Amino acid sequence: MSPFTGSAPRTPDWQHIRVAVEEGVATVTLDRPDKLNALTFGAYADLRDLLAELSRDKSVRALVLGGEGRGFCSGGDVDEIIGATLGMDTAQLLDFNRMTGQVVRAIRECPFPVIAAVHGVAAGAGAVLALAADFRVADPSARFAFLFTRVGLSGGDMGAAYLLPRVVGLGHATRILMLGDPVRAPEAERIGLISELTDEGRAPEAAQALARRLADGPALAYAQTKALLTSELDMPLAAAVELDAATQALLMTGEDYKEFHAAFTDKRPPKWQGR
Repeated sequence: MSPFTGSAPRTPDWQHIRVAVEEGVATVTLDRPDKLNALTFGAYADLRDLLAELSRDKSVRALVLGGEGRGFCSGGDVDEIIGATLGMDTAQLLDFNRMTGQVVRAIRECPFPVIAAVHGVAAGAGAVLALAADFRVADPSARFAFLFTRVGLSGGDMGAAYLLPRVVGLGHATRILMLGDPVRAPEAERIGLISELTDEGRAPEAAQALARRLADGPALAYAQTKALLTSELDMPLAAAVELDAATQALLMTGEDYKEFHAAFTDKRPPKWQGR
């Protein structure tokens, strides 16, 4: 994403999510514990806009997305979203569904790694937010439920039918999206839906440790790796290796590549600059 901004100032306060940035790590918390962090129209819009702002902020090198209270996110609020959508016309419904998809695209396309710290339920849209992250760090209480067919909608919501087969394979994705049955932590780890399974209650701590490692590492290399992973999902091999070659040639002119050689020669750890 381009770092250039217009006249609008950075948002000082976010009404629908809790945001903290410290030493290159942004921590974003869904903060409606009484509703299992159910998403509202405002929460979707805040996530979309926050990711756009942070993508232009060169100081952010990793992001942790978590939920307050007993679970990660129970999905869209039944009263505030599902009830409201029953009164919308087709154009309004399309605008809403495009917005939810924009959040997923923003997670996949932002230039820093996103880590979902999952405990308890990650259901519906909450499951897709976790799925869209680069890493899913979860504790044994975690359960993922893609419930869209259970409410009479397509299981392929918010890009789930695109992303899930690429994470767990078509067979598992078909079962999970079609039936809507919960995937508990042991199975999620077995099929590759979880990146790291922690001890009970340790997912936030482990996610922060991973974010710290990523934030202290070669940020430009991580950003380009993420971009290639997303871009090459649908490319033929010839196009992919050409894109890899062009990317590596550019990175070989960067400061971090030179710094690695200098550090190796001096027998010291590299001082990554993200350039």
